[in-house]
Amino acid sequence: MAPAIKRFHVILIKPTHYDVDGYPIQWRHNWIASNSLACLNALALDCRDRAVLGPETVIVVHAMDEISQRVPVQELLAGVERDGGGALVCLVGVQSNQFPRALDIATPFLDAGLPVMAGGIHVSGCIAMLKELPPDLHEAQRRGISLFAGEAEQGRFEAVLREAHTDTLQPVYNHLAHPPEIQGEPVPMLPRATLNGSGWGDMSIFDMGRGCPFVCSFCTIINVHGHKSRFRTPDDLERIILENDRLGVHQFFITDDNLARNRNWEALFDRLIELRETRGIKVRLQVQVDVQVHRIAGFIDKAVGAGVDQVFMGLESVNPENLAGAGKKQNHIEEYREMMLAWKRHPVVLIGAYIIGFPNDTPESIRQDVEFLKRELPLDLVYFTVMQPLPGSKDHQELWESGVWMDPDMNKYDTTQPVMAHPRMTAEELQQAYLDAWRHFYTFEHMETIFRRMFALGSNKKLTTANRLFWFSYFYPYMGIHPIDGGIHPVRKRTDRRPSMPRENPIVFYPRNLARVALQKVTSRLHMLRVHRLMTRVRRDPATATYRDSAISPVVTQEKAA
Repeated sequence: MAPAIKRFHVILIKPTHYDVDGYPIQWRHNWIASNSLACLNALALDCRDRAVLGPETVIVVHAMDEISQRVPVQELLAGVERDGGGALVCLVGVQSNQFPRALDIATPFLDAGLPVMAGGIHVSGCIAMLKELPPDLHEAQRRGISLFAGEAEQGRFEAVLREAHTDTLQPVYNHLAHPPEIQGEPVPMLPRATLNGSGWGDMSIFDMGRGCPFVCSFCTIINVHGHKSRFRTPDDLERIILENDRLGVHQFFITDDNLARNRNWEALFDRLIELRETRGIKVRLQVQVDVQVHRIAGFIDKAVGAGVDQVFMGLESVNPENLAGAGKKQNHIEEYREMMLAWKRHPVVLIGAYIIGFPNDTPESIRQDVEFLKRELPLDLVYFTVMQPLPGSKDHQELWESGVWMDPDMNKYDTTQPVMAHPRMTAEELQQAYLDAWRHFYTFEHMETIFRRMFALGSNKKLTTANRLFWFSYFYPYMGIHPIDGGIHPVRKRTDRRPSMPRENPIVFYPRNLARVALQKVTSRLHMLRVHRLMTRVRRDPATATYRDSAISPVVTQEKAA
């Protein structure tokens, strides 16, 4: 008699984090999906397809991103029980601000006796940089959660799966010392249900390389992925594009912190150009690069030819002292405009990351910096964050070892609020300066300037620019959350409130939540319409064609002037 077929459930959950009211930030549609979830989902599906637990055991994979998908805990538990109780619950890609929520998600699975594992930047960063585990990781271990530090390719996830299947899961898996090669590994892929909740269902995410040679003190990536660069191949890229094409997905965010550092960049772009020309697959890409990329011959032209139309760059500051103090010596302010105008020869939306709260900052200096950004640089968008000593960074390590107070609530480490004392501002002043930065950059007067620059330079990205301006100008000033955590139609469940906060009375909760949803829908729609009408008015204005200001004027150096 043939052995009975068993089913082993692999439950992959990317947690969200709590808002100021103590509810998980959730939407019917969020902005962007999780690359960590895409990578782990691909590895789990590969294990399923290769039947790594034996021919008599079928692996059932569940992958969900909590910011746009509710985790059906009772349904999952019932399915596991029905199929004999075999399962592994993985909390995937957990950032520091998501770790409290991750522990709360784990509770019902632990109570049911299922093995739970947590990985991601928080676990990996703490293990990489601290001599002993912080209290929240100790608490996770006390509850029975296994910790996974590092990356899971090259058979590491398969090994974990085998041990979970035989009830021999280890307390800690530490692979930080030997980052795996990623070429030829299963390529990042998300299930259709998760993609439906990301953007408008037509955008996914993947990485082409990991590792960074720089030493920025605020960065966690270098201490988790290491300084050695590792890359996927053009064949890997083609597999990603073709697999997503079958799902009808053609927009992507490539998560590499600097795609220009990929030694295969030209071959990658050539492969995308070939797919566009021979198969008609018109991909659109958002990529991250550094401020030196315009010096690489042919990079920008090839990137645009391959489908790049949104570019994210880490400016961090326009104060040289701030850049030097953060170890960002590769950034040269005098080159910012030259680099941006090199991109602006093409219809590309430019997004600059800017950090507020460096030791030298004051409310006045921040206002001046924001005005400099508006006046001197042809940026379409600025992505503001508060300087935080994120676990896994050199900054956090030094403060931790020195015994300096840092807020113990990891939920606050979302780069939108102060979590430690600032030498020149109170916490209230820094928080207000952060809010003012969003408000002062995204005035309707300056958004009009952005549209005028865009049309004057011949860009056709009117809807992309308008939609992104709406998104970035709306979420923090109106909702108090970073645009990266924004979405369409907020979702709350009364019983999901953070356990440390009291559960609200239904008579209070439901009317208040209904009013909150209605207010968000009305204000967001009105704000979006106003931005789009502004764009239309500027486009129709004959004066726009000849518009010029200092930000879109060629850089004139003393050498050129001579």
